[in-house]
Amino acid sequence: MPKILVTGSAGFIGFHVSKYLLERGYAVIGYDNLNPYYDPSLKRARLKMLKRYPTFTFHKADLRNRKRLFSVFEDNHLDKVCHLAAQAGVRYSIESPHTYIDSNIVGTMNILEACRQFKVKDLVYASSSSVYGGNEKTPFSEEDRVDDPISLYAATKKSNELMAHVYSHLFGLNTTGLRFFTVYGPYGRPDMALFKFAKNIIEDRPIEVFNYGNMERDFTYIDDIVKGTVAALDRPFKYEVFNLGNNKPIKLTYFIELIEQHLGKKAQRQLLPMQEGDVPRTCADIDHAKELLGYDPKVSIEDGVSNFLKWYLDHYKC
Repeated sequence: MPKILVTGSAGFIGFHVSKYLLERGYAVIGYDNLNPYYDPSLKRARLKMLKRYPTFTFHKADLRNRKRLFSVFEDNHLDKVCHLAAQAGVRYSIESPHTYIDSNIVGTMNILEACRQFKVKDLVYASSSSVYGGNEKTPFSEEDRVDDPISLYAATKKSNELMAHVYSHLFGLNTTGLRFFTVYGPYGRPDMALFKFAKNIIEDRPIEVFNYGNMERDFTYIDDIVKGTVAALDRPFKYEVFNLGNNKPIKLTYFIELIEQHLGKKAQRQLLPMQEGDVPRTCADIDHAKELLGYDPKVSIEDGVSNFLKWYLDHYKC
C-alpha cells in the first residue's frame, strides 16, 4: 500500500486531496498545525472525516519543528510527499510578514531537506497563481516571467519553486509545483470570497466588492484541483510547474449574482477600490497540464457555486 505524507491535511485542499487518496486505497499520513488563521473548528471538522478511514494517521505539528518532522519521515518510510501546508492569503501577508517566512520558506525548506535525507524521490507542492504578479498578459502561462511579485505571499511561493529547482538539480528529487487558481468548493476557506459573500448575504450584512466590481477570477472547483494534484502525484517529473485553473475567468459581478440567485437574497454591495497586492484579472493557460497530466477541469461555475452553497447551508444549519 503506497504511503503518502500530506502536509496541510486539515486545510481546504489538503483535506480533499487526503480524502481522495484514502478512497483510492492509499495510506495517508496527515500533518497540520491547526493554526488559528481562520476558525479551527472547520479544520477539526475536516479532520474528523479523515479519521474515519483506517489508513489515515495524523500528526498535529508545525513544519518549523525539524526534529518532529524528521521523526515522521523516519518512522513511516514514505513513498511520496504532497506538500500543501502554507500560510495562505495575499492580504494577511501585508499585516503579518514573518508568518509567511516561517511557514512558507522555513517549512518548505524542512520538507525538501527531509525528502533528501530520507530518500523520498517524489514531491508535489502547492504554488500559486499569485506568482504572476501584475502580469497583464493573459492567460498566464508557465513560460511567463514571474520575477515581479506584488505581495509577500507571492514572493514566498516563487521562492518555493526556486528552492524545489535546486533540490531537483543537486539531489535528484522529483519536484512538481502546482500553481492553483482561486480554488473554491465545500469545506472551503472562510477568508475566500465565496465563503465571505455567502455568510454576509445570509446574515444581512454588506459584502466588500473591490475594484468596484471590475474583477475577473479563474475560479477552479475543488474536485478539478484534486484530480490535477493526484495526477501530478501519479506522474513524477524531475522538475515541473503547472497551472491548475479553469481557463474560464468569471466576472465578479456575475459571481455575486449566482450567489444571490441560489440564496434568494440580494447582496448589500459596498464598492471599494482595489486592495494592495491584488490583481484585476486571473486566467490560467492550462495546455501544459492538459498535455502532461491529462488535466481537464469539468465543473462549471454555476454547478460549483450551487454545490458550495448546499454544503454551507447544511453545515451551518442556515
